[in-house]
Amino acid sequence: MANAKALDKRRKSVRNIRKITRTMELIATARFKKAMDRAVAATSYTQRITEVVTNLAKSGTEVQHPLLEDRQTTENATLIVLTGNRGLCGGYNGAVVRETINHHQKLAEQYDNVNLLISGKRGITNLSFRGLTADESYTHFDDQPKFDEVKPIADTLMEQFIAGKLDRLDVAYTRFISSSKQRAVVETLLPLGKVEGDDTAGGGTTDTDYEFMPSAESILEEVVPTSFRIKLFKCFLDAAVSEQIARMVAMKSATENADEMIANLSMTYNRARQSQITGEIMEIIGGVEALKT
Repeated sequence: MANAKALDKRRKSVRNIRKITRTMELIATARFKKAMDRAVAATSYTQRITEVVTNLAKSGTEVQHPLLEDRQTTENATLIVLTGNRGLCGGYNGAVVRETINHHQKLAEQYDNVNLLISGKRGITNLSFRGLTADESYTHFDDQPKFDEVKPIADTLMEQFIAGKLDRLDVAYTRFISSSKQRAVVETLLPLGKVEGDDTAGGGTTDTDYEFMPSAESILEEVVPTSFRIKLFKCFLDAAVSEQIARMVAMKSATENADEMIANLSMTYNRARQSQITGEIMEIIGGVEALKT
């Protein structure tokens, strides 16, 4: 039988750990609600503007924009990877890393040069361990990414694409589908004519007639870049809310496991304590009997 004192000490340690996991679960729940509200609020706008741009690209109208051009060159590609700065979130970071490794291999076979932009300390460390070094890294994004922080990155990538220094842009992240479903995916953001995915409403219909006022060029000059910025920002929002959901679920599971462990330790401790008390009583009775003789 294990020592009762050692069991009690271990039970106290598990209780302390449970307090930590429970606190982290509550914090992740609060952050998840705020992040989900932001992601949901941006979904409808993102869907609609993406649908418009996709339809324009496939409508056959006499409209052109550099971001809609289908590049035939295979010189430069960029892959953005969105992970978290912290762990303790289950398989969230690992799923994105696996998608990144597989997709990076495919891009390396098709393009002469593949640039890797990684957001999140976990992604930087894990991919570096696997031999993929970031050409540029970001560690300042947290559970509430701001549009003003994403916009400079988007503008730089647009400038590279328009100048012919970039032929394709992909983003590896965890797409937020619902509070119970998130999936690690890789999505192509440039050229915008190739934008696809579950977020695009209307299925990319091509029979829509458009009337432009004052002109197609002036409207596209605003709509197309805005569409790209919003799509990239939505990827950051999805990644943020998915991370908080993963951490909330992981910490809830850890708390439940701690509760079960505490119950088992308490039962074992009570048995050990009972055995110890019984032994002490038997020693007292033995001593009393010895004094009688």
